[in-house]
Amino acid sequence: MTKFLAVVKREYLQRVKSKMFIVATILGPVMIVVFTVVPALIFSLKAGGATRLAIVDQTGKMYERVRESLLSDRRQDNDSDAENSPASTFNSNTQDQMNEARRAVHASYSVEQVETGSRDLDAVRKELKERVLKDQLDGYIVLPPDVLESGKVMYRTRNTGDVITTGEIKDRLNRAIRDQRMSENNVSQALMEKINKPIDLSTMKADETSGQEDSGGGFVFVFIIGFMIYITIIMYGQVILAAVVEEKETRIAEMLFSSVRSFSLMMGKLIGVSLVALTQYTNWALALGAFAVFGVGALSARGLAVSLPHIPPSFIAYFFLFFLLGYFIYATLYALVGAMVTTTQEGAQVAMPVLFLLIIGFYLAFPVIRSPGSPLAFWVSMIPFFSPITMIVRIVTQTPPAWQIAVSLAIGYATVVLLVWLAARIYRIGMLMYGKRATIPEVLRWVKQA
Repeated sequence: MTKFLAVVKREYLQRVKSKMFIVATILGPVMIVVFTVVPALIFSLKAGGATRLAIVDQTGKMYERVRESLLSDRRQDNDSDAENSPASTFNSNTQDQMNEARRAVHASYSVEQVETGSRDLDAVRKELKERVLKDQLDGYIVLPPDVLESGKVMYRTRNTGDVITTGEIKDRLNRAIRDQRMSENNVSQALMEKINKPIDLSTMKADETSGQEDSGGGFVFVFIIGFMIYITIIMYGQVILAAVVEEKETRIAEMLFSSVRSFSLMMGKLIGVSLVALTQYTNWALALGAFAVFGVGALSARGLAVSLPHIPPSFIAYFFLFFLLGYFIYATLYALVGAMVTTTQEGAQVAMPVLFLLIIGFYLAFPVIRSPGSPLAFWVSMIPFFSPITMIVRIVTQTPPAWQIAVSLAIGYATVVLLVWLAARIYRIGMLMYGKRATIPEVLRWVKQA
């Protein structure tokens, strides 16, 4: 035990005192805040002045309504058919983010009417094009005579990359055309507003008794778990692999094995690096907790709607259980790979299937979300390489019976024990092998001989 603790202490202190650990510990929360908060702040900025638009109204009756809609501050939540279409969850979430970005932008417009007179449309468009190129206009809109029937509007702009402003203009034109259609069918303005009023959908589980609405925090929680497992494996899995290969390349393992058992040495590395990860995540959690307390209020004061998801305490317990399960499964696999290869470059190549297993778990989360009680969801949540993600998805969407969660954890941690046993046997012989990467038959022979 004394030698085991010495290995743990050495692995821990060597990495905690490194400059890279200190830099990553400080920059980690900063980068998370940068990639989550800064985009919202940037979207809330409006570069330049009002968007200058010219309107060619060939209907002779739509200009005032369109002008009023463009200059109005009203927001329309569901205008376009594309936004209302039953798209996939990922696409829907992307559209929701774009809608939120548009609402954060305080768009303003400067509108002028262009009379065609006796000129044809091509001549008017040529004149407007020249004005746009001379920076006298930002764009122009042509409302054809049959716009109420066809719904087709021509919009020409200098900056087609400004998809947010384009989407805002489309929403307001939709509103104006819809209002005109209803007006021509003798629908009063009050009734128009009543018809256009969006619903407020209250979503919660059928067995919910607290009255707490589901704001999607559970899915955020699942994403955080998967993301943390993925980042942890990339960062510390490579650290474990490099530590194992380093001792093989320098032939220190021969001297270490004369005084320390191979199992104690391997477990000391796993536990030592794991404590490094725990230290770093603790620092990150404290920093992000401080941001949650002070930063959310500051963003809300700027008019940006930021709310923290409501996470039941039971989810926190499941988080630690399945996070530790996923970490030790993949960390042990990296230690096993390190014992098989001779260089870090070879290790990175051989370890690619390990990451593929984790990526497959992410992809399997999508059918599990749609049908968490299906046989597919059950079986993939029992496979230990996928269960850290798939079982958490089931718990969040439709909590399975307690015995299924217990069985998944039992299988997972039994797999950890099995992998540690296999890795120790391979580690004992593989660390003394030099010159070439071990083949699968050789590894199987090591397991039998050790």
